[in-house]
Amino acid sequence: MTVELQFIGGASCSGSGAPLSIIEPATGAEIASGAGANAADVEAAVSAARDAFGDWAARTPGARSDIMHEWARLLRERAGELAAVESANAGKPIRLASEFDVPGTIDNTAFFAGAARHLEGKASAEYSGDHTSSIRREPLGVIGSIAPWNYPLQMAAWKILPAVAAGNTVVLKPSELTPMSSLLFARAAVDAGVPPGVVNILTGTGGEAGQPLVEHPGVAMVSFTGSTGVGRRVAATAAGAVKRVHLELGGKAPFVVFDDADLEAAARGAVAGALINAGQDCTAATRAYVQRPLFEEFVGRVADLMDQVRLGPVSDPETDMGSLISRAHRDKVMGMVERARESGAKIVRGGRIPDHTPEAGAYFEPTLITGAAQHSEIVQQEIFGPVLVVLPFDTDDEAIELANDTPYGLAASAWSRGVYRTQRASREIRAGCVWINDHIPIVSEMPHGGYKSSGFGKDMSAYAFDEYTNIKHVMSDITAVARKPWHEVIFRAE
Repeated sequence: MTVELQFIGGASCSGSGAPLSIIEPATGAEIASGAGANAADVEAAVSAARDAFGDWAARTPGARSDIMHEWARLLRERAGELAAVESANAGKPIRLASEFDVPGTIDNTAFFAGAARHLEGKASAEYSGDHTSSIRREPLGVIGSIAPWNYPLQMAAWKILPAVAAGNTVVLKPSELTPMSSLLFARAAVDAGVPPGVVNILTGTGGEAGQPLVEHPGVAMVSFTGSTGVGRRVAATAAGAVKRVHLELGGKAPFVVFDDADLEAAARGAVAGALINAGQDCTAATRAYVQRPLFEEFVGRVADLMDQVRLGPVSDPETDMGSLISRAHRDKVMGMVERARESGAKIVRGGRIPDHTPEAGAYFEPTLITGAAQHSEIVQQEIFGPVLVVLPFDTDDEAIELANDTPYGLAASAWSRGVYRTQRASREIRAGCVWINDHIPIVSEMPHGGYKSSGFGKDMSAYAFDEYTNIKHVMSDITAVARKPWHEVIFRAE
């Protein structure tokens, strides 16, 4: 089915670039096809966003908020369609799409509808004694955003909502693999009353659409979520034009289980945290460190629970885990597992393509690995698949050291009944989020973002709103005298 894969100036349109085929990862079937975006489409989208900026930025916070509340209402009304499209396009189980992705997006929309009316800053006051100082928060302009394929709808929301709530306009490039829900999200915005040009979607490859978007002189800020390697290139390009940059990059979340932890809770948390979205989650639990007295029992229980995970058609509500995004990505994950096996690690469960799933799909079994070395690829590098590596530790000091021993710092969790242990972990693990006795839950009111090679800046929460505003200091004289005392620092003329 040929469709228009671009949304520019409030209307769907065809791109000017190379043809794209949108594939259902679970079956290998084509969902849609159409022309991708290129530099000409980037120019059109940025132009539309610039034309819309003045009016949108000038609207009161309350006016923007009202429209965004209507946007949230329309998303609730269209929740079933959004979930079905997200499930098929991203290869995720319908249960995950309908109970996690879509509700989370609706909640984010409602949250930022409220955040639009709450501009925070230092209190106006006479800090110098002779002037009243106040703070203004002003939108930046056109935001160029690039989102990944693992959570297409939620990532579109995380990029678009805080920017639009603050009065900016947006050109979003979703992954060319998974654009369908982003297009629906933008259509709902316009139907809710967001003016044409405020939200624009460009479906294209990084080379044809992403790079021109980052380079475009009309783009005031670049927000990118994706791999650390690409993030470095985005930052380098943006730095040349001194553009603001927001980066949410890779992760390698440690899952630290102390010897006084609730073993059943930790094992269940590890399986859920490792296998959510088939492990294609930058905060997924990928390396569990378990104190030696619990190690064998933990591995055994995790293995048993993984055996119960149901793979199957993503449209089936009984399916627990869907496919990976593509066979090419599945082969990458399988290659990392095979290299771990060859280097001496033990594959306790999984590690192969399941027999009972569609041959053209991109399924991979839930995989549990022990015996890997701390410095090995499988422990140090992001897998982005349904793979959990479990390693033992002896002392609390060692646990913290191992948890911090990767280039990443996006998320982590600590499991213990001891409040002092968990509080120490929350202080000393270098990550943007540390869960205590859980792993993965997120809420719109709290920020998401990393340390170290996991990037900088925040998604969700009022902290994300801050990312998309300029802070201006306005200082007004209150003396009404021509001769100011500070002038005498420069001259003493009568």
